[in-house]
Amino acid sequence: MSEDFVDRPIPRGVLLGAAALVGFALVSATAARVSGTGTAEFSAAPTAAPAASRELRFEDQSDGSVAVYEAGRGGEVVDVLAPGTNGFVRGVMRALARERKSNEIGPGPAFRLSRWDDGRLSLEDPATGRRIELTAFGPTNREAFARLLESRRGAQ
Repeated sequence: MSEDFVDRPIPRGVLLGAAALVGFALVSATAARVSGTGTAEFSAAPTAAPAASRELRFEDQSDGSVAVYEAGRGGEVVDVLAPGTNGFVRGVMRALARERKSNEIGPGPAFRLSRWDDGRLSLEDPATGRRIELTAFGPTNREAFARLLESRRGAQ
C-alpha cells in the first residue's frame, strides 16, 4: 500500500453518500416487499375455468417426425409433425423433456393442453408441475398448439 493513503481518512461526504445510498436501497426494497410492487405471482392458479383440454403424448419417430397421441382415447394419433416443421412445438417439448429427464421421469406421463374460458392456452406437465402459458408467445406460436387441441379427432 502506498504511504500517501495510510493516514488519510475517507472524506465525510463520501461516507454520508454511501450510507444514504445503502439506506435508500433498504427502504425501497422493504417498501416493495411489503406493498407487493414489482412482484409477479407465477404459481397462482388460473382464475378461469378450462373450456377444453386434452391429454397428449409426443413421440419421436425414426424418420424425424413427431407423432402426437391422445392419451385418453386409446392412443389415437392426433397429428404427425413432419420433419423440419413446427419448430415452436418441438422447442417447447424438448424443454419439457429435458426437465423430465433431470427429474428422472420417463416419457410415459401425458401432457395436458388446455384452453381456458378467458382465451388463454396452456400446456402443463403434471409429472413435474410445470405449466407454460402459450398465449404469451404470440398468436402464431399459440396456434401451433391450438390446432392440436382442435384437431380433426375432436377435443374432450
